[in-house]
Amino acid sequence: MVVLVDHAGDPIGVQDKADVHGVSTPRHLAFSCHVVDERGRLLVTRRALEKRTWPGVWTNSFCGHPAPGESLEDAVLRRGAFELGLSVDRITCAIPDFAYVARDASGIEENEHCPVFIARATSSLAPNPAEVAQTQWTTAAELTSAIDSAPWAFSPWMVEHFPELAPHLAEHIAEAGLND
Repeated sequence: MVVLVDHAGDPIGVQDKADVHGVSTPRHLAFSCHVVDERGRLLVTRRALEKRTWPGVWTNSFCGHPAPGESLEDAVLRRGAFELGLSVDRITCAIPDFAYVARDASGIEENEHCPVFIARATSSLAPNPAEVAQTQWTTAAELTSAIDSAPWAFSPWMVEHFPELAPHLAEHIAEAGLND
């Protein structure tokens, strides 16, 4: 089940996840999370080719939908473990009001109120192949250059929110005493 929200991000109901994503998707709650490691590197992932929406594109470290009654922070912990076998801490909501609407090549629309988080990896990666095709550690500067050069290779939500996120990443890395 996913949480349906109004344009302010306030809950207005729930709907089965399998039924919510289609050619006319109601606004619902999601999140994106960007993970940094002890060296200050940023993790990006390539979505599994079996994913229903945006298969094979590069994106944030992981993302998902909180269950009804589940906090966003708990959803971040759950999806990090599920998608990447990853434990995280220092979970920070960097962009609480991010929202977007996008349609993929198959015609499926995303319509999400999607707060953007930053977290620190506290374990090694063990990607779930049903979710993640590839992983890559990089820097915010390298990722900015890649997005600017080939935005079509990245998820539309990441292309849209990353310019606003970049300064938050630098602050998060500095506050944690990580090297970039």
